[in-house]
Parts: sequence; structure tokens; C-alpha cells
Amino acid sequence: MSAPISMNTLHRVPALDAVRVIGALAVVGHHVGFATGVNTGGGSWAGWLARLDSGVAVFFVLSGFLLFRPWAHAQAIGGDKPATGRYLWRRAMRVLPAYWVAVVVCLLVLDRNDDATGADWVRHFTLTQVYTRDNLEHGLSQTWSLCTEVAFYALLPVIAALLTLGRKRTGRPWVIAAGGIVLTGIWVALIAAGLLSPSLHTMWLPAYGLWFGAGMILAAVHVDLRNGQRPRWRFLDEIAAAPVACWVAALAVYAISTTPIAGPLDLAEPTATEFAIKMMLYTLLAVLITVPLAFGPHTRAKEAFGSAPGRWLGTISYGLFLWHPFVLEMFYQLTGRPEFTGGFWFTYVVVAGGGLVLAAGSYYLIERPAQRFSHRWPRPRRPRTTESQSATAVPTAVS
Repeated sequence: MSAPISMNTLHRVPALDAVRVIGALAVVGHHVGFATGVNTGGGSWAGWLARLDSGVAVFFVLSGFLLFRPWAHAQAIGGDKPATGRYLWRRAMRVLPAYWVAVVVCLLVLDRNDDATGADWVRHFTLTQVYTRDNLEHGLSQTWSLCTEVAFYALLPVIAALLTLGRKRTGRPWVIAAGGIVLTGIWVALIAAGLLSPSLHTMWLPAYGLWFGAGMILAAVHVDLRNGQRPRWRFLDEIAAAPVACWVAALAVYAISTTPIAGPLDLAEPTATEFAIKMMLYTLLAVLITVPLAFGPHTRAKEAFGSAPGRWLGTISYGLFLWHPFVLEMFYQLTGRPEFTGGFWFTYVVVAGGGLVLAAGSYYLIERPAQRFSHRWPRPRRPRTTESQSATAVPTAVS
């Protein structure tokens, strides 16, 4: 049975909705930059567009934060933890119906998928396309991150149970940090040793333990601060009171990531060291973006990000993630434009605009009805309490 949720701890954070769409638009920029050849052309903006894949780090940190909070809250107040079956059911209904429609459309409509086999259909329908080489079909290459997110969703109840086992609080944040660092560190070490492939195994969940772990740390601290615990972490509320300073620092971190220190800008495989540096830089970037909107007092920045347009765009951001590669592929297919050609800004407007139109249709016709159904069946055994924002956290993508 789901844990009761107090308004002072698990209130919605509307500003985080807008963060999702900003991350999604960044990923659109990354894909358009690659398709038009800007990312790999060696120009002055190549690095800035190529590193827009950092949007996926923002999404993974948000997922760790939003989805772990109910467990952290239940532990802090001594309440019931979220019911695993109901949690997994709602996650499935949030993710799968719209995703399956996108898979069907991409595999049937895009000319470059004419050679898709029955095995390709099965892999994409079961979100297992990243576990063997070269099985991401056109218009669906971004779904590698959805596979990673779904793996995190499935394991989160086990991870949360271990972190909260026999504790009055959510576990020391350094334990979560150590777990994420060790998991990703071991994975990178195996890549460095040649036991894992940089092209294949950097799409699997262990590679991103650091990102999900960072979000879970923020969730644990956020819950404890709102319940009057861990005063030593009050500095996060103080930092959040200066959002502009945080975002200037995030921009500086982003600028560093555009240099060769974070690896190649094209599809060349990064070294293990370059991959590790990129993971650390993106983690810091995502945390600096998230903290001012999740912690601290009410600010003008929170008000702006939490406005009605921002919340609406955040609501349809999952659809933008799903559909923008299809729009990009169709644009090139219908115009006959060769790969790695075309103007960036015109293409970006077409892809982002078309993606948002399809995203709105996806939300109103598929996602919202599926979410309503997931809340009505199976019926809870007692009246449903106020839902946390984690109920609508959405997965994300990068190429």
C-alpha cells in the first residue's frame, strides 16, 4: 500500500517540469547538430552542440530525485513504503503505451527501416535493443536511454529497500554516493581493461549509476531537510537561493565539457578516461541546474520555471523525446536532403516544432488516458492520498 505523502515534503515542484523540456530541447539540438553535420564539422559551435547530449544527465538525475523521494519520505516519517507492484504498474503505463505507438510508426513509415526484422520488432517492443550491437532502428536511436531508465525503474524498489533497511532515516547520503561512484567506477575500469565495449556497454545502466545516484542523494537530503533533519546539508538551500550563480557555474562546467577532455565530438569511441571525465562533468552540470529549482526558498526563477507554459511543456516533454527523431528522419526523407547537410537553425525549428505537435497529440490521445487508467485500476485498498511528482516523472533520451 502506498505511503501517505505529506504536503510539506512531497509537494510538487512545478519548476522541475520545465527542466525536463529544456533537457529535451537540448537533446533535439544535439541530434539536429549531428544530422546537419555541425557537430562533426569542426566549427566553432561543434563542441557546444555535440555536448547538448548532457540533457540526458539532467533527466537521469531528475529520475533519481523524483522516484526515490517516496521511499525516502516513508522512511523519514516511519510510514508505509510505496507498494512495488503498484509503482511498477504506473511506471509501465506512463512509459510503454506511447513508446509502443512510436515504435510501430517508425518501423512502418520510415523508408530506412524497410529491412527491420521480426527480431527487431521484438527487441524494440521489449526495450532490449541495447543489449546487442547495432540494433537501434532509425527514428528510435534515442531509445537507448529509455532502456536504461526502465532498468533503473525495475531495480529501484530493490535499491530503495537496501538503502532504507533497518534505518530510521534514508541512509547516509555518502552511502548512496559511494554506491553510484563504485558502480560506475567498476564499469569504467572494465571498459579500460578491454573486458567491456565502449560502444555497447556505455548504454547500460551501470555506466550511469553516478547520475541516478546523484538524484537519489538530492532526494534523501531534500526529504530530511524538510523534516528538520541533517542541518549540515542546509547549505543546499542556501546555494539554491542564488540560482543565477548556480547556472553560471553550470555554464562554466558545460564549457569545459566542450573541450577534448570529455572525448570526441563524433561517433568515435571515447577512451575510458574520457568517458569517466564526461560522466563527472555532466553530473556536476545536472546537479547545478537542479538544486536551485528543488531546494531553497521561493525565487523568481522558480516562479518563471513553474509558470503554466513551463508546466505544460514539461508535461509533453516525453512525447518530444519520443517523436523528434521521427520528425528529423521524415524531414530528410521527404526533402531528399543528403545526410550531414542543411542549415542547423531551420532544421531545428522544423524538428522541434513538429516534435512538439506530435508530443501534444501523444499526451492527450495516449499518455493521459493511460495514466488515468493506471490510477483507476487496480483500485487502491484505501483512499488515494496526494500524489507525488514522481508519478509523472518521464524518461529521457540522447542519441
